Amino acid sequence: MLWLALHFRHLPLEVFTRGTPLQPQPAAAAVASSAETSAVIVDANRPALARGVQPGMSVAAACALAAGLQTLVRDSAREQTTLARIAAWSLQFTSLVSLAGLDTVLLDIEGSLKLFGGLAKLHQQIARGVADLGFSASIACAPTPLAASWFARAGVNVRVQHHDALRHALEKLPTAMACEDTATQHLLQSFGAHTLGDCLRLPRDGLTRRAGPRLLIQLDHALGLAPDPRLPFVAPQTWCAALQLPAPVANAEALLFAARRLLAELCGWLASSGHGVQHPRFEFIHEKQIVTVITLELSSATRELDHLTTLLRERLNRTELPCAAVEIAIASGRVVPLASRNLAFLPGGTDEASDATRFVERLNARLGAQAICGLTPHADYRPERAWRTCQPGVATSASSSPSSPSASTATTHSTYTPARPLWLLTTPRPLRDTGGSKDTDDGGSTGVRAAPRDSDGSPLSLLAGPERIEAGWWDGRHVARDYFVARNRAQSLLWIYRERDVNARWYLHGFFS
Repeated sequence: MLWLALHFRHLPLEVFTRGTPLQPQPAAAAVASSAETSAVIVDANRPALARGVQPGMSVAAACALAAGLQTLVRDSAREQTTLARIAAWSLQFTSLVSLAGLDTVLLDIEGSLKLFGGLAKLHQQIARGVADLGFSASIACAPTPLAASWFARAGVNVRVQHHDALRHALEKLPTAMACEDTATQHLLQSFGAHTLGDCLRLPRDGLTRRAGPRLLIQLDHALGLAPDPRLPFVAPQTWCAALQLPAPVANAEALLFAARRLLAELCGWLASSGHGVQHPRFEFIHEKQIVTVITLELSSATRELDHLTTLLRERLNRTELPCAAVEIAIASGRVVPLASRNLAFLPGGTDEASDATRFVERLNARLGAQAICGLTPHADYRPERAWRTCQPGVATSASSSPSSPSASTATTHSTYTPARPLWLLTTPRPLRDTGGSKDTDDGGSTGVRAAPRDSDGSPLSLLAGPERIEAGWWDGRHVARDYFVARNRAQSLLWIYRERDVNARWYLHGFFS
């Protein structure tokens, strides 16, 4: 087996600061163990460390060293919740994740190496993902979970893959890794044992009598000489998470930065279960418990971080917040399994259907659901009634014949395939004609056919037709028309028709080009 350990040394501080972008010169900040006067510093950021603040010193001493030090009270419950969400996010890389203590996550990655292209690529992808979540972690790999955890806690970012090299690497670690008891550490130092290698060279019986059996049990677990089963982490069935902002934020981009942290967690959890989200819900909580709710309405389920971030940016840009937000919450809502799709065969190929869906979803987020609509065919011979509006992305089918009592269409005078232009006028435009006699009902002519003219008076050349459409008597909107394909002086193809009544007026109904 091969285990990868993620040790979050600065988790007590990062649960407070991960919601804000990195600043060139952040203010000095530290986390105190409690709000009492006897509290000590648990963690501090770089500006505070540069001014002499160290974990373990009293808060009073830290404030004396760093004037204006921002002191935060440790929130252990938030740390545990955050670590559990990191573990759920980690399940996208392996099926076995376990929690080790309050600041370490263990991943069994032996079966995932081939899927992710080897240990180096997997290590790089996990490190990049942890940074996207807003955390800094020490990452180490070892054949046993305890050894990997020790390496990560010691800040030794090693990748030990074989048991042969494990003992040599463990011998360099300090004895504090194997025993947290201060008295035992002092006892080992009195023996001259400062590293785990020194402990391993001591007689086992004598070491057990003096330091107790726990030390050797820990060493056997780390070396793989004794079984060390780990309790697997079980991910939640639904996802909800919140991120408290260090200070009130009213800027949309700053809110998006914090929301992206939560979206990265959500997408990792979705990837671990093979699901996608279609209606994620965002809550921006303001002072006095005022809440602004934004729900993304997606045409299809997805778990792509960049796409969800883009949609949320569009919604934030057109949402007026009542005041600055102090907390962001996200809920996945109902999740659905993602359907499999074929990838492009050639490098750089794209899925046109997926791109069209994303484009519609982005328009929906930017303009609103009422501003855009889709079109679907409708079974009606009348061109202006042969379509209906629908929700974008909703596929509907039209029957081959209209759902009317009866209708008729005929083609006379010439044989051609009826065509429909993509551009129809909202209201047909009247045309002038040159005069002449009219066609008879059987398609014949009593004389010279009346030729239409364009709006500038130039004659139109009839290329094909007529296609006779007669329908609509059942709903009071009866039409009787002969349609033609015509060309004007500018060589544009037009779709025109002549009414089959006593006036026989010509009309322009659409454009082919």
